[in-house]
Amino acid sequence: MNEVWTRLGGIVAEDGKAALVTVLSIRGSAPREAGARMIVSADNRFAGTIGGGQLEWEAIQLAAGRLRGGAKTLCLTDFALGPDLGQCCGGRVELAVEIYARADLPEIRTYSGLEASGGFSCQTRFDETRSHARRLLSEEPPSDDEGIVALDSAARLYREKFTDARRPVLLFGAGHVGRAVVLALAPLPFRVTWIDGRADAFPKATPRNVSAVRAQKPAGLVADAPAGAFVLIMTHSHPLDLELARAALARSDLPYVGVIGSDTKRARFLKRLAESGLDAAALRRFRCPIGIDGIDDKAPSVIAASVAAELLLTRQTLTKVAVDKTAAEDAYR
Repeated sequence: MNEVWTRLGGIVAEDGKAALVTVLSIRGSAPREAGARMIVSADNRFAGTIGGGQLEWEAIQLAAGRLRGGAKTLCLTDFALGPDLGQCCGGRVELAVEIYARADLPEIRTYSGLEASGGFSCQTRFDETRSHARRLLSEEPPSDDEGIVALDSAARLYREKFTDARRPVLLFGAGHVGRAVVLALAPLPFRVTWIDGRADAFPKATPRNVSAVRAQKPAGLVADAPAGAFVLIMTHSHPLDLELARAALARSDLPYVGVIGSDTKRARFLKRLAESGLDAAALRRFRCPIGIDGIDDKAPSVIAASVAAELLLTRQTLTKVAVDKTAAEDAYR
C-alpha cells in the first residue's frame, strides 16, 4: 500500500478515528506478504488490501468492531487460514490492528511527510497496552527488504519501512493508446509522468498516480527522470519518437525504453540509433514493438493491457534482482 500515512491521516481527520491493519508475519502460503497494510473505518470502509477473501473480511470486522466499541489499545491476532477461515492457502497469518484518533494527527503527519520525501524506516514495538505501535525512526535509508521484518518476535519488535514502491514511468504521447495506457496503469504500482506538447492533449481528469506535463521540448525531460524509471514512447511523430529513444537509451540507468511500433519501425530505429553512436548494451534495452508477445490485437485498450503486463513483469524481475543482490551483500558482510 502506498501513501499509508497520508491516507490514514485523511481518514482520521474526516472520521475522527481509524484502524491500521498490518500483516506482521506469515507462515506457509498466504494471500499477501508480511508488511501488507490496509486502513479500516468504523463503518467498514477500507483502503488497501491484505489479500481479500475471508481473511480480509475477518480483519475488517475486527478492526471496525474495535473502533465502534471504543477500544483504546491495539490488538495482535493470528489466523490459521485453513482451520479458522476455510481458505485453502494453508498458511498462517499474524495481524496487528492499531487504533488512531484525531489526537494522533501530528504524529501521522510527521510520518506522512517522511513518506512523501523518499520514505523512512523505523524500529517498531507493538505494545498491547498502547493504542498504536511505538515507532523509533532510523537514520538509515529504507532498505530493499520486505515492508516489515521481525527483530525480536517474542518482544514484538520489528523493523518497518514505508516507501513509495511505485516504479516511475515517463509516458510520452497523449493519443488514443497513451490515454488507454494511463487508465491501465492507474491501479498498478507505477507513478506516471505523462508528457505531451500539444494544446488540449490531456483529458480534464487523470488518475491519482498521474502527473500531466505539457512540454514543447520533451526530450529535455529525459535527463531529469529518476534512475530506474521506465520510458514509454508513443507520440504523434516518428522523428520525435527517435529523439526520445536516443535520449533515454543514452542513460544506462533507465532499464526499460519502449517505443510503440512494428518490426519494421524497430529495424529502422535500431539502425539510426546505432549510427548515432549508441553501443550494443544500450540497444539491448530498446523494446519495439511493446507489450507481451502473442497478442496481436491493435485496439488501444488491448495494447494498453499488454504493455501494463510487460511493465509488471519487468518491474518484478528488477525487484528480484535487487533483493537477491542485497541478500548477497548482507551474507558477505
